[in-house]
Amino acid sequence: MKQIAVLLTCHNRKDKTIACLTSLYNCVVPENFSINVFLVDDGSTDGTKEAVSIKYPLTNIIQGDGSLFWAGGMQLAWKTAKDDKSFDGYLLLNDDVILVKSALMELAVTNEYCVNKYGKAGIYVGSTIDSKSKMISYGGRLVTKKLFSYSMKIVEPKPIPQVCTLANANILLVMSSVVEEIGIFDNKFTHGIADYDYTLTAFENGIPLIVCPNVNGICEDDHGRNWVTGKSNLQQRIKYLFSPKGLAYRENMYYLRKHFPAQLPYYFLMFWLKTFFPIIWTKFK
Repeated sequence: MKQIAVLLTCHNRKDKTIACLTSLYNCVVPENFSINVFLVDDGSTDGTKEAVSIKYPLTNIIQGDGSLFWAGGMQLAWKTAKDDKSFDGYLLLNDDVILVKSALMELAVTNEYCVNKYGKAGIYVGSTIDSKSKMISYGGRLVTKKLFSYSMKIVEPKPIPQVCTLANANILLVMSSVVEEIGIFDNKFTHGIADYDYTLTAFENGIPLIVCPNVNGICEDDHGRNWVTGKSNLQQRIKYLFSPKGLAYRENMYYLRKHFPAQLPYYFLMFWLKTFFPIIWTKFK
């Protein structure tokens, strides 16, 4: 029996959180799997904790104070699950994901494939589609390093598992042997980037990083414009540059220095150009 801890963090989106949990419990659970949910409620004021407690009373709810953001909340959920008992794997799940019924089965199939092919467990990525565009919104990506920059290409899910270089953690199963080797999310990340850093670290350490077969969930692609237009003043743009929900400058510099040192000067320049001359991106992007 493989015992899986499901990790989520939420803040003031009760309906989405409940819908996500409902989709999880509606999944077909493989015979050799059992799940245990750990949810960080990061200071919600919309009654999320109370609603989850009533509808899904077995959920382990961890209270945050509203300052954790996504990566911080996921770190807390992960640490709590690890301290609670020994799990065979940790399923990181965004609370705005609606899982398809076969999602857990696909994760189990991918684990079996990975162990048979590589002789060890790894990290398994579930792909999601945007409900409106029907395009892949989150999942695994292949990275190509260039002279000054790097590019990422989404891995379109197929009927068979595929390898990737890094991944989003909207649906991400990390087996316990991976945690023993590289730990959990780096605590230098507050909100975003933590999943890219973690999966890329795993890939660089020879840990299998595999995209599961087929589409495993629905999740809106909310990655819109990543700069503030010239309609804002310079002070507002600098605030956005350093904000965890903005360009997260310090965290991005740390990430680039760690994984893409040769490309760091290019992105350093781009961050500051976006801040001082946003009209360039408004016009050409």
